[in-house]
Amino acid sequence: MSNSFLTASIPALAKLLRDKKISAKELCELYFNRIKKHKELNAYISIFEKESLLQASLLDREGFSEKDPLMKGIPVSLKDLFMLSGTRTTCASKILENYIAPYDATITKRLKEKKAIIVGKNNMDEFAMGSSNEYSYFGPVKNPWDTTRVSGGSSGGSATAVSAGLSQISFGTDTGGSVRLPASYTGILALKPTYGRMSRYGVIAFASSLDQPGPMARNVHDLAIAYDAVAGFDKNDATTSSKKTENVYEYLLQENKKDLVKKTIGIPSSFIKEGVDKDVIKVFEESLALIKKIGFKTVDIELPHTKYALDVYYVISPGEASANLSRYDGIRFGHRNKGFKDLESLYRGSRGEGFGEEVKRRIMLGTFVLSAGYYDAYFAKAAKVRTLIKTDFENAYKKCDAILMPVSPFTAFKLGEKMASPLSMYLSDIFTISVNLAAVPSLAFPAGFSSQNLPIGMQLIGKHFDEKTLFGITRLIEMEKQDCFNRVSVE
Repeated sequence: MSNSFLTASIPALAKLLRDKKISAKELCELYFNRIKKHKELNAYISIFEKESLLQASLLDREGFSEKDPLMKGIPVSLKDLFMLSGTRTTCASKILENYIAPYDATITKRLKEKKAIIVGKNNMDEFAMGSSNEYSYFGPVKNPWDTTRVSGGSSGGSATAVSAGLSQISFGTDTGGSVRLPASYTGILALKPTYGRMSRYGVIAFASSLDQPGPMARNVHDLAIAYDAVAGFDKNDATTSSKKTENVYEYLLQENKKDLVKKTIGIPSSFIKEGVDKDVIKVFEESLALIKKIGFKTVDIELPHTKYALDVYYVISPGEASANLSRYDGIRFGHRNKGFKDLESLYRGSRGEGFGEEVKRRIMLGTFVLSAGYYDAYFAKAAKVRTLIKTDFENAYKKCDAILMPVSPFTAFKLGEKMASPLSMYLSDIFTISVNLAAVPSLAFPAGFSSQNLPIGMQLIGKHFDEKTLFGITRLIEMEKQDCFNRVSVE
C-alpha cells in the first residue's frame, strides 16, 4: 500500500479495514514509520507505539463491520493538553514535564468510545500561549513545507502531524486562533467550533471563556467525522450547550448544493486590506471569485469594533490565564524548586524555573489588569468592548450567513524572526481573535499558495451553532479546488 493511504479519507480507510485490504496494525505501523522518519519536525512530545499496536491487534481480532464507528482503528493524535489517563500531559511546560494524567478528558473518552487509536501527544506552545510553536519547553515545531519556518501556534504539533501524514487527524485547542493559524501555515483544515459545542473537561485551561477544542484534518469529510465523534453536551462541563448536535458527515453526503448556494457570504473588505501581504490578498480575491463562481451571493459588511479585538484579547486572556495558572505553585503537583527556604521562595523558585518567558509575560500582564485600582480601567472595559465585537457579528449576520476572511495577514515566517518582538508575533492573530471573543464558529481551509510555495488559508466564520453551513460551503470549495485539499506536505 506504500504511502497511498495518506490520501485516503477516513471513510475510505474504514472500507479498506472492513474488506481486509489493510489491517489496523498495518495502518498504525505505516504512521509510526512516518513519525520516526520525520522526527526533525518535532511534532510529538509523547508517542504510544507499543500501546497503539496492541490496541490495533485487538481491533483486528475483533474485526470491522459497517455498523462500527467510522473512527474505529483510525490513528489520531492529541495536543498535549488533553488528559489521557496514565500518560504524561505536559502542556509543553517544564512545570508539568513529569505530570501523569489521572483521568481522561471528555474528548479523549469519546474518541476511545469510537475505538480510535491515539498514537501520541503533540508538541505545542507552552500552555497554548503563542502563535508560532516556538514557545515549547521541548523545542519548536517545524513547518513541513519549509523546515526553516514556523508551524504556527499554539497547536503547531497537531497541524504538522496532520500535514506531514504523521496522524490521520488531530485535536487541538483554539483560544485566539490556535487551530486555524497553524492549519493555514501547514495547508490543512481546522475547525474552531462555537463556544460550548465541545467539552473542555480534562483540557488544561489557558483562558476559560475563550478556549475551545477543535479538530484538524486534510479533507472536509475527515474533519466532519472528527467533529461528529466528540461534539455535544457534557455534564462535566457546565459551559457546554444542551443544543442538539447534527450529524455533519451525513449532511455532507446528501445533495445539498441547491440549498447551500442560496446562502450569502459577507465580505469585510475594509478590515482585510490593512497590513496584509500581497500573496494573501491575491489568494483571498481568488477565493472570493471561486465562491461567486459556485453560485453564492456576496455582500459587503462592516465589523467596526474588530480593530480593537487584539487589545481586548490581550487584556482578557492574560487575566484569565493568571487565575488559571495560579494552581501551579510547586505544592500539589508539577515542578517544585529544591532550594526553597519558606513558602514565598517555594512559589518564586517553582514558578520561576517551571514557566517559560512567554507564559511569565502573560501571567504578569494578567495579574496587573486584574489588580486593585486597574480592574475597572482594563479588564472591565475590555469586557464591554468584547460585547460590542459580539454585536458586530450579530449585525453582520442580519445580512449574511457566513463571513469570508484570511486566517493570517502573512504566511509562515522564519523560525526566530518574531521572537524578539512579542507585539509583532501577536499580530499573527489579527483575523482570528475576534471569532473567539464573539464565541462564533470558524472553519479554516487551504485556499492557495504564496509565490514561495507556502500554504495560505482562508476561514469561513458562521453563526452560533451553525457549523453545518461552514462544512457545507467548504465542501463545495473543496470539490472545485481539489489541488489545495488532501495534500501531504512531505514524502
